[in-house]
Amino acid sequence: MADDKKSTLKKFLGNIPLTAELYWLVRRNPNGVNTRFALRRLQEVMPELVSEAKAARKTAKFAGKKVFVFAAIHYWIEQATVTALGLVADNNDVTLGYYPYADWHQDQNKFDLRRQNLYTQKVLQAASPLIKTVSFLSNRASYTILPKAVQDAVTEVTVFDTQYTLQIEDVDPEWPTYQFRYKRNLEAAQSVLDWLRTNKPDVVVVPNGTILEFGIVYRLAKYLRIPVMTYEFSDQKEAFWLGQNAEIMRQDTTGMWNARKDAKLTREQLKRIQTLFESRQQAKTNENFTRQWQSLPSQGAETVRESLKLDNRPVVLLATNVLGDSLTLGRQVFSKTMAEWVSRTILYFIGRPDIQLVIRIHPGEILTREYSMVDVVKQTLPELPEYIHVIQPEEKVNTYDLIEITDIGLVYTTTVGLEMALKGIPVVVAGKTHYRERGFTYDPFSWVDYFKLLGAMLNKPRQYHLNKEQVNQAWKYAYHFFYTFPLPFPWHIKLWQDYEEHKISQVFSKEGKRKYGNSFRYLVGEPLDWSKPDNGRKAS
Repeated sequence: MADDKKSTLKKFLGNIPLTAELYWLVRRNPNGVNTRFALRRLQEVMPELVSEAKAARKTAKFAGKKVFVFAAIHYWIEQATVTALGLVADNNDVTLGYYPYADWHQDQNKFDLRRQNLYTQKVLQAASPLIKTVSFLSNRASYTILPKAVQDAVTEVTVFDTQYTLQIEDVDPEWPTYQFRYKRNLEAAQSVLDWLRTNKPDVVVVPNGTILEFGIVYRLAKYLRIPVMTYEFSDQKEAFWLGQNAEIMRQDTTGMWNARKDAKLTREQLKRIQTLFESRQQAKTNENFTRQWQSLPSQGAETVRESLKLDNRPVVLLATNVLGDSLTLGRQVFSKTMAEWVSRTILYFIGRPDIQLVIRIHPGEILTREYSMVDVVKQTLPELPEYIHVIQPEEKVNTYDLIEITDIGLVYTTTVGLEMALKGIPVVVAGKTHYRERGFTYDPFSWVDYFKLLGAMLNKPRQYHLNKEQVNQAWKYAYHFFYTFPLPFPWHIKLWQDYEEHKISQVFSKEGKRKYGNSFRYLVGEPLDWSKPDNGRKAS
């Protein structure tokens, strides 16, 4: 009851000018605000960050650019601030724009938002004059009718946001989540478009570039023809993915692959990538990878065959993605959704009792909120015949054991498709994934092509197994995707441990510049050069 009264009071006060500002002045809480919005660690280290950025800039030889860095949500504001000061250390003129949001999926009362805004301004003020800042909660543009291309962008991003938040593919514009995200995205489009038009930066730097306000800012830069860089982090420490004038979550490896595909892997490189997959198979981490990709070590092919009661009929492994994962958004080729592809594929196999279909639901679905690919399977076929098997997300089954008994693989965008190709298994790719059309997968462009190909493969699976050259290409691609495509970068979104290990003074030392220097230049639009042997990495 007390919480309800407090919430009602905040809603009331949030609509009265200067109430939040007066409250902030009276309370003067040095630790920020009593919400989920927190910048405490950034506030603590800001003097050190500023001092080291100032010192590093004195020795910078880069001509520098006028850079606009954007962030929303408190943890991204922290990461973007450190990145912005790194760009300052390299002699760039940087403006940090932000929204002081605690969450992307639920609204806050205006009273708390205004307090979070004041708190953020106070924290970032310590970086002045090294970086200029602009709060788009304060710097709101007057309402104008947006160009159609921008309106369409707002709608597209809102659909992605709803899919991402609810982990579902079919979206109703009447849903509260859609309407909330549309309101926020429209506001961002209005305000940031106005600012970009007025200030005309040389380059825009934004995380992700596909969803939320990040997706809006990316599309605004593209609309205004301002060079825009997007970045994101995987499970590798001291590395990031970088997209130049592209959404990084699309993982466009074309430039890298064109530069590297004709050169053979060295013995050391081949051993390195083989060791990586051996560690993944045994549920271990390797090098700078922090994630265990399996819940248990390999138990052996026969163990999994017995546990699933599989016989000698050919095995088809269908590996799903997590619904709403940002690596699946907008990746349709011939199906309307991933769920439609899974559903129609299952129905196809009803007529093939001579084949055993194993559906591996992504283990990440343990964390799904509501709808799951398990539901898609049940709705498609409530009673499964004995030759169709579903492995639930929580089941302790090693995916690599499944690969060992697989004759044909079916995937949407999951990396499991690439891993099957390493074993010579023919893989049919239904979505726009980074390894599609690289010479070692089968890539239909229509339902007719898909089912025709599937029928031919099922009738003579051995004829479609990859040859030695294709397998070698798959290993080469895997090496470069895991060890060349991620560029050296000191500060992950899991920021503060990285920062303690990589202070600005260290990053911009002679040794640090050799490792990270190219990445900072690429981040402000210097063209990526995939022909460089290591782009700052240790040669291997």
